[in-house]
Amino acid sequence: MPISRIALLLLLACSCQSAPDLIELTDRLTERCAAFDGQVGIYVRHLEHDDAVEINADELFPTASMIKVPILGALFDRIERGELRYGDQLTYTKDRLYAGEDLLGSFADGEKVTLDKLAFLMITTSDNTASLWCQELAGTGTAINAWLQDNGFTKTRVNSRTAGREPDRERFGWGQTTPREMAELLARVRNRQLVSAAASEEMARAMGRIYWDGEALSAIPSDIATMSKQGAVSASRSEVVLVHAPHGDYVFCVITNGQKDRSWEHDNAGYVLLRDVSRILWEHFERGRPYTEPAGTDKFR
Repeated sequence: MPISRIALLLLLACSCQSAPDLIELTDRLTERCAAFDGQVGIYVRHLEHDDAVEINADELFPTASMIKVPILGALFDRIERGELRYGDQLTYTKDRLYAGEDLLGSFADGEKVTLDKLAFLMITTSDNTASLWCQELAGTGTAINAWLQDNGFTKTRVNSRTAGREPDRERFGWGQTTPREMAELLARVRNRQLVSAAASEEMARAMGRIYWDGEALSAIPSDIATMSKQGAVSASRSEVVLVHAPHGDYVFCVITNGQKDRSWEHDNAGYVLLRDVSRILWEHFERGRPYTEPAGTDKFR
């Protein structure tokens, strides 16, 4: 799966002639990936210049909780078409519980909850009980996959609770994607082109209030607006982020797989990689504004 520096340079020569300094960025990212014990995929695109760096950007990786971005998109498609209302009131029942630390799982049997709150829980806190309910409301994995295909996302798919995708679930888990496709989902939201302008606006708001801010987001100043979604399973850590940076927006997605370090501590090698890549990108695109987390932030991680 590793891509050679020569291949990357040829890619840049063909597609990024306007930005020779991307060779420097490519070198830094390639060097960082080489030090990681596992597979890595990275896709970075500066949206103002349309320059990109790609490292295994079209290889399939597990989505983990990043699959909640396409679930949100397909859910909003149904709302846009009038099949659901964002304010619909629903009834939670305990048979929906997905064991874990979900907030929704603490609700009493029969308690009322609105659809907009389910979407909030799915994206902001990555609540799995809410997410599986949203997947059902979006039409199930089969409908979400059809929506993805119709919108040009040919490799991103929901596997869990989706008939016919059992072998893919065994290999990738809940969902599968490529770094390029996951990043481009956020780029479409930013451009107000996913579902509709109004739906994209609301999706941008949802992905702009993320509870899990200790990895890639921690390498970006807190006053910079972002959209993001994170994912983690034992052998894979991932994050997709769109940064509204002073010198132009950029989007990136980093996904690992088969990583040796399967711990759940803050210093897990996958989490460190996410932070390092985000830091490298900020330093590259925003050279005039170096950023280091204040001393003592470890107390909040």
